[in-house]
Amino acid sequence: MILSSRSKETKASITLKVNEKITQMTQAGKHVYNMTSGQLPFRPAGEFITAISKQLNFLKSYQYSPVAGMPKLRQKFMQYVESKRGINFTGSSDDTQFDCIISNGSKHSIYNVFGALLDPGDEVIILTPYWVSYPEIVKFWGGVPIIVKSHAFDAYTPPIDKIEKTISNRTKAIILNSPNNPAGIHYTDEWMKNFAEFLKDYPELMVVSDELYSELNYFDPKPTYFYQHDPGLLKQTIIIDGISKSLASTGLRIGFCIADARLTAAMATIQSQTTSGPSSLIQNALIEFDFEKMDGFFNPVKEQLRECAQIVMRAFRDANLAHCYYQTNSAFYYLLDFSRMPFFKNMEKEHEEEDLSSYIVDEILEKTGVALVPGSSFGYPNSARMSMTLEVAVFEEAIGKLMAYILDKKLS
Repeated sequence: MILSSRSKETKASITLKVNEKITQMTQAGKHVYNMTSGQLPFRPAGEFITAISKQLNFLKSYQYSPVAGMPKLRQKFMQYVESKRGINFTGSSDDTQFDCIISNGSKHSIYNVFGALLDPGDEVIILTPYWVSYPEIVKFWGGVPIIVKSHAFDAYTPPIDKIEKTISNRTKAIILNSPNNPAGIHYTDEWMKNFAEFLKDYPELMVVSDELYSELNYFDPKPTYFYQHDPGLLKQTIIIDGISKSLASTGLRIGFCIADARLTAAMATIQSQTTSGPSSLIQNALIEFDFEKMDGFFNPVKEQLRECAQIVMRAFRDANLAHCYYQTNSAFYYLLDFSRMPFFKNMEKEHEEEDLSSYIVDEILEKTGVALVPGSSFGYPNSARMSMTLEVAVFEEAIGKLMAYILDKKLS
């Protein structure tokens, strides 16, 4: 069988490879601290579970939904974003009508966005560290990812002048992911204000604002967005969100996109020929569910994340490695930069590869049982993403083992 070049060029998710090894180790009786997870270990809000249960009794919950999603829920998502961001889609532009399309998860929404937006050769600016699927989705649709690097000592926030230098006559869009996966930070309000000023000089540049973790901030100030400083920029904005993180419902596959109605209509055309509409059952439940209940649901989640973040801070401080530490404030990840750690120089001399992420992560797993995701897949070599979703006592134990590895390497 001869497979397509597209299928051969698309990279498989690195987390699948890591989790295969975790499965093998656990089956062999070894204890593993799984810190690779991109999901919260919590059940959704009780009221949402009740709403799903109620909808099980109705025939409509088992039948096709409209391709773009149920109109009531689309409107509800738009009103929710307006309320949370303090904006008004209707009054933000005289020449742009906004709409919402619901898809089978936010990844599906992003896939449809670039399918509707890109022609072969169009460029998309992607900021490091980035979510693993951004470059692959852009390339799948014939686009060209243009990477702008950031650094740990800048809290993974890229300078705007560096972004501006990458713009060409083929630049179609830029992806902003704030709060950020894998860094666990969100861009400051000052940065967003400056980005809004920058964007005014490029009225044709579209911004895909991936806001999936917008509700998951556990240290003030909370995330803000560039269009809040100038609502007129909403006409250049494509908002991506969903219930995977905000309702701890990764498996229910509901994401949505709010953008210019011409774009969402094109996305709906693509969706009509691929997956059709998302789950009728979950959409009906969301129509009945009070979104304001999410605030109370997140209180214990945020408390756990704050405590885990403080465990990380203390661990680096007690190891006299404060220069290797940065403060997380949102999402539930920490990006370990191995290149800043004392052991790295000696390890670098022993290996010819420029990126040792996979090697170090494999060694950590074998020696300590702590499972991480290599940072190279997030556009940041010689690093690893660590999820902070384990319960506090187990997380602290895992961090202890991880720091023992780092310090042993330091002493060797």
